[in-house]
Amino acid sequence: MKRKIKAKVVGTNVIDGAGVHLVRVLGNNTVREFDPILMLDSFDSKNPNDYTAGFPLHPHRGIETISYVYKGKMVHRDSIGNSDAIGDGELQWMNSGSGIMHEEMVPEADRLLGVQLWLNLPAKDKLSKPSYHSIKNDEIKEVEIEGGKIRVLAGRYKDIQGYKGEYQALDYYDIHLKEGSQITIDTDEDASVMLFTLIGKAYIDGELIEEKTAVKLTKGDSIDIKSAEDETQVLFMSSFEINEPIAWAGPIVMNTQAELEEAYSDLRKNTFIKDKIKY
Repeated sequence: MKRKIKAKVVGTNVIDGAGVHLVRVLGNNTVREFDPILMLDSFDSKNPNDYTAGFPLHPHRGIETISYVYKGKMVHRDSIGNSDAIGDGELQWMNSGSGIMHEEMVPEADRLLGVQLWLNLPAKDKLSKPSYHSIKNDEIKEVEIEGGKIRVLAGRYKDIQGYKGEYQALDYYDIHLKEGSQITIDTDEDASVMLFTLIGKAYIDGELIEEKTAVKLTKGDSIDIKSAEDETQVLFMSSFEINEPIAWAGPIVMNTQAELEEAYSDLRKNTFIKDKIKY
């Protein structure tokens, strides 16, 4: 059964971090529809003043953050000792688990283009051990298709296995299509699947979708995608619904209000993380 469009969301311009201009596509109002993806922020600018202020040191608990920088660069540091940079087609995957402090700085580039996802963690993994992993270009397999290619950012595509997260399953593809080219992606019938038009317009299930639009799909075993412009990039994300209560405040996402209050109490008491902050 072909998947159909269930919901469409166009982002809103916001300023976050120390003054970063971005488009917030998914957030508090879409958590049920797009479960388990909590947030999707889109970055697309040729003006360094829009983003070089970056995201100074801040906490997270209860989520995984996944940043895909197709153009530009992002520099990461955190409280468990990681210091790393990704750029031009690479990802960083961080599990905040029981609590982490990190910063993401964004140096000047010809163009900053990419997205950050917040992937929810189920209750049993909310307090898991924090971790960080970067996925560099030599780890990302590319599949040539008629009229384009697929970059397997994470998860599995047919017989190709990409990076696999420790907790929440995620198949994550960057699909490139030339004008008029199309592809059918097979899906697990019960998976929670969404698409995001990063560059250009695309026909999804025969409907023209504008650039920078998130599309949630109904259940089914496949989806048809067709390019409507010379250059089209569609991000494909497939995971499984968690279907648990969500208590969300700022950078922390838990299951109950009491857990949220405990997290912010830990921040005030300097007991949010176990390891010494290496700054």
